[in-house]
Amino acid sequence: MSTHSIWSHYRADKAYDEMIDAGGKPRETCANLSQYLQSLGTEAIKGRLSAAEAAILEMGITFTVYSEKGNIDRAWPFDIIPRLIDFQEWMSIEAGLKQRLKALNCFINDVYNEQAIIKDGLVPADLIESSGNFRPECIGIQPKYGAWANICGSDLVRAGDGVVYVLEDNLRVPSGVSYMIENRVITKRIFPELLHNLNIMPVDDYPAQLFEMLTSLAADPVSQPQIAVLTPGIYNSAYFEHAFLAQQMGATLVEGGDLLVKNDDCVYMRTIKGLEKVDVIYRRIDDLFLDPEVFNSDSILGVKGLIRAWKAGNVALANAPGAGVADDKVVYAYVPAMIRYYLNEEPILPNVPTYLCSDPEQCAYVLEHLEELVVKPANESGGYGMLVGPHATGKEIKQFHKLIKKNPRNYIAQPTLALSTCPTLCNDKLEPRHIDLRPFILQGENGFVTAGGLTRVALKAGSLVVNSSQGGGSKDTWIINREQ
Repeated sequence: MSTHSIWSHYRADKAYDEMIDAGGKPRETCANLSQYLQSLGTEAIKGRLSAAEAAILEMGITFTVYSEKGNIDRAWPFDIIPRLIDFQEWMSIEAGLKQRLKALNCFINDVYNEQAIIKDGLVPADLIESSGNFRPECIGIQPKYGAWANICGSDLVRAGDGVVYVLEDNLRVPSGVSYMIENRVITKRIFPELLHNLNIMPVDDYPAQLFEMLTSLAADPVSQPQIAVLTPGIYNSAYFEHAFLAQQMGATLVEGGDLLVKNDDCVYMRTIKGLEKVDVIYRRIDDLFLDPEVFNSDSILGVKGLIRAWKAGNVALANAPGAGVADDKVVYAYVPAMIRYYLNEEPILPNVPTYLCSDPEQCAYVLEHLEELVVKPANESGGYGMLVGPHATGKEIKQFHKLIKKNPRNYIAQPTLALSTCPTLCNDKLEPRHIDLRPFILQGENGFVTAGGLTRVALKAGSLVVNSSQGGGSKDTWIINREQ
């Protein structure tokens, strides 16, 4: 097979393609990459792919898939063709992400305190009260800097019009940042000459930025607070990430049984030297399992008394319990209004148009157009429990009709977007596959956004589902500054 044949059958679908324009020519930002890929023969491409697969195995990069047959650890699915974004466009996206998280944190703090946005009629009270992630136990708390969601992973998509939209915000325990970093490590191994010749913004500063943000949350202004990463354990699907980030930050990876809350309402870590006070906990456990004294009394994953210690101001929790109230996909529809209300600014990044099934008129429209829409449950993640109307069977349409009628509050609907595509290596040739992007945003004393993020790719032809748990993979994301 010749070098040319790798590209010869590549045709961008009707969707916007990140590398090739409508005329079939490389976009300006991608010109050097396109030219380089064309210079490689098939055997060279195969060699780079084999090198990437070997690196993934050597580095132990895995994720866990839950199934009826048990938990399966799989090697991380990685496509070697990167996704490129121009630096100037990225600067606007970064500003929009910071703006969005700032408004979301204002909203969460308001919900658990003054509830001004509810009193002023912008957000219905019953929307909050019926949210599966609203925690009455958190009322009256005001975390440091008013930051409840310290780590956010917002999912971005580019539609056929070329516009970047926010698809959803992940504010509870967003995952995937370790894979973003490891993707770059692999790319450096297989394309060292490319990264040397192009001005690509780094992503390996994230652990340092995360550590700095977590340090800023400590109640006492100590120079080296004790930071712990609280994990559910080795069987969690994101355990690789928990261990990776703890190691990269120099923090301690702990499970619930490693921590103890004493009568002084402080959290201590059991060590071979005795008990050591913990100042900040980066928790990767869902709210309801954090503290059996307050939430699920049967939980063996959390720490008894942890919420008491948090309320006393003796330990910082990131993300704060209750932050998930803004993770609700129904609440998502109100984010543009939040930005105007709290910040007195116009949103930089638009939402995807969203129909609320809790509104009778909007619900009627959704029920009549299920075949055209994407329907999502309010609090599911990972692409589960959703309906992609154009790809659904008649039986699935009828099922969702019943589900929405039974519990309209639990569903939203959105137009089926033609997600942008990116060249992806499929059986020795490049084919377009749909992608999204999850950048990671930090907020403590200061804000920070990763230079790019985790580009997720639907490896199945025509599929819009990019989640790794459902057959998706990922790509390295390059922010290219062509002016330097």
